[in-house]
Amino acid sequence: MNLILNISFHFDYLPLLVVAALAWLIPMTLSLARLKKVPSVIVEIILGYFIGRYLLGSPEQESYRILEFLALTGFIFLMFMSGLEINVDQIIASFPRKKLTYSRFLKNPLLIGITFFIITLILSYFGAVLLSSLVNFKNHWYFALIMVTTSVGIILPVLKNRGEISGRFGQMMIIAAAVADIFSIILFTFTAFIIKSGFKIEIVLIFALFAIFFIFYRLGNRFVKVHLFKKIGFQLSHAASQLSIRGSMLLILIFVVLSQYIGEEVILLGAFLSGLLLSVFLHKERSLLMVKLDGMGFGFFIPVFFIMVGAKFDPAALLEFDKSLVLFLVLLLITLFAVKIIPAFLWSRLFGYKKAVAGGFLMASRLSLIIAASAIGLELGIISPGINSCFIIMAVVTCLLSPVFYNYLNPGDVFTGDKTIIIGGSSTGVLLARRLKVHGKAALIVEKNIERCKEMRSKGLDVVSGDGLDVEMYNKIKLAPVNYVVVETGDDKLNVKICELLRKELRHEKIISRARNLAIEKTFKSLEVETIDATRVLATTIENLIVRPTTYHTLVETFENFTVEEITITNKEVDGLRVKEIPFHKDAILMMVKRGNNFYIPHGDTYFRIGDTIHIFGTDSALEDTRRKLK
Repeated sequence: MNLILNISFHFDYLPLLVVAALAWLIPMTLSLARLKKVPSVIVEIILGYFIGRYLLGSPEQESYRILEFLALTGFIFLMFMSGLEINVDQIIASFPRKKLTYSRFLKNPLLIGITFFIITLILSYFGAVLLSSLVNFKNHWYFALIMVTTSVGIILPVLKNRGEISGRFGQMMIIAAAVADIFSIILFTFTAFIIKSGFKIEIVLIFALFAIFFIFYRLGNRFVKVHLFKKIGFQLSHAASQLSIRGSMLLILIFVVLSQYIGEEVILLGAFLSGLLLSVFLHKERSLLMVKLDGMGFGFFIPVFFIMVGAKFDPAALLEFDKSLVLFLVLLLITLFAVKIIPAFLWSRLFGYKKAVAGGFLMASRLSLIIAASAIGLELGIISPGINSCFIIMAVVTCLLSPVFYNYLNPGDVFTGDKTIIIGGSSTGVLLARRLKVHGKAALIVEKNIERCKEMRSKGLDVVSGDGLDVEMYNKIKLAPVNYVVVETGDDKLNVKICELLRKELRHEKIISRARNLAIEKTFKSLEVETIDATRVLATTIENLIVRPTTYHTLVETFENFTVEEITITNKEVDGLRVKEIPFHKDAILMMVKRGNNFYIPHGDTYFRIGDTIHIFGTDSALEDTRRKLK
């Protein structure tokens, strides 16, 4: 009790209340106004400017300094989450394993991503030299590094919402953005260290940070395999202990503290490496731990960082440009887009010029890194307050314009391409559409009820108003032979009529529906419609919960990260090879091989043939690696 009485209760919580209220209000308002595509961080920066002027008080107050500490913590958390977003397995799977040809080079996401970054860096340097003729700044190289940044946090949601994240173009962009993040942060760290301390022997300490990263990686690989650790980790990862969260915070602070001993400018790299390291070890636990870390970071610390960026924004600093301000901002914006669009033509051979240019516009989105790099440059004295303010403005503008230009130049047409058509907006259909979206697969719901259509669209689903018995509707949505049609209206008789229309009039083959009784099942079988027996499915689910509960929960609860997929072998180079001769990804498990109407449990000496269908279980990156080898 004495300890509690010794705590001072005189701290002013009002500024923190204002910031917390703003952080809660912004996403809520954007959602109600149906402006979900506007990044909330942009509004946080803008409104942060106003509350900084009128509500947060003086920077000399203790409460304001506490907000600055929380903002720095948010920045560290943001860099940590940037590292965590990078799928290391995806990058490793892109390493070239065959003799490199020009064609293979163009199709390799990692090599193209590195080339994209190098071209961007060269163009950025020349752009910095040209801009320096208008505005004087001290270091062209550092200015170029600021322009070379990109924002994975903007690119990922755009691609995911459009169902492009698992496609070849989406993979190209994601890996290019990840490469830009990794190399940008490394170059920033070394450049800032040399500018501040000179080219001294202490620069070796930065390499020591990478050595520590490697040591933690090797120790972690051994640690996670220890049965006792896994048991304790599972037991203490929930409720009051939250061991996984405590361990994540410990990992961040280890790298941040080590970075501080090297130099303050190295903190950015340390936080990023801690996230990258944790990303390596997060497999099936990734889903739950990511939710918790997202909650801590994006729920509190990161909004404080962006609000304080706005609060510290000084429009008076722009007066240093005199009459050249508008011209400088326009030329800077053009340069920021140009340095990303020009190297995007590397993708034109595979995807066409229009799609390549669209990808370049999306790669031009910049957010946390450009703000962080500019702030560090301001502290080092090589970026003026006016230029720092310009880069904050550019972060807001590019984040708003890049997705708009991308969607305009590369319109996502849900009526074309490989998609699943769901007839009926029932709860089952909605859940199926959501799960397919998680896997990066397009799903289009057809629903008669207008109000129900509006409700589903508000949830981000692709919906068309139409009648499943209308032939013209199928022409409108461009039904193709490769499209699966799931008929689930909730009315058995209507389901049968729709299936008859699809089979007899439209001659469509890929149809799935639910059979509630034996008579309907027989009708569907006569139509050659794939049926789901709800009673049998329910009984099988209960059986799985009793007989194989761990396997069931793994497949159902972590389907975002682990999936069972069927892959048909079409690669002639695989024909005649044995299982043990193919280097399968470490996170992929070969379960079964189907050849004709026969199934085999594969062994090391099992031979593959063209046309074999393999059933494989693994992560998204492991499945992508397997597809690349077998198809």
